[in-house]
Amino acid sequence: MIRNVEISDAKAISEIYNYHVFNTIVTFDLNPVNIKDIEEQIISTTKKYPWIVFEENNKVLGYAYANTWKTRSAYDATVESSIYITQEALGKGIGKKLYKHLINELIALNIHVIIGGISLPNDISVAIHEKFGFKKVAHFEEVGFKFNKWIDVGYWQLKI
Repeated sequence: MIRNVEISDAKAISEIYNYHVFNTIVTFDLNPVNIKDIEEQIISTTKKYPWIVFEENNKVLGYAYANTWKTRSAYDATVESSIYITQEALGKGIGKKLYKHLINELIALNIHVIIGGISLPNDISVAIHEKFGFKKVAHFEEVGFKFNKWIDVGYWQLKI
């Protein structure tokens, strides 16, 4: 089931996120986040934007949220989206369900553009963004360094 995030989800969210810190290039964080960091991020983010989780059998299997794209007020109708799924939940359609729900919530908030930043290569993330109509609008070469290699970042946008 998809529901709004709760502070009590911070532990599960930190575990999902930290898996990606240690094992993937989907985040450029090099150090793990702690539960307190996630709690503060939840409080800050949900003051203005949606943050949702997918829960099954009392376990959070993924989450998605939107946040500020840029802080200058002319950007107020543009957000950046993030989505993270547990490894065991990949391929079960949870990401699609979360993204559909998040996009619908952003439409209700009169958001005009959603931006998705994707470290490359990342076929799964590119596919989910393009499934929802996101178009690639930028590609920055070798802007991140993780696991002893340079990583490109692409940006996809959806006008809603």
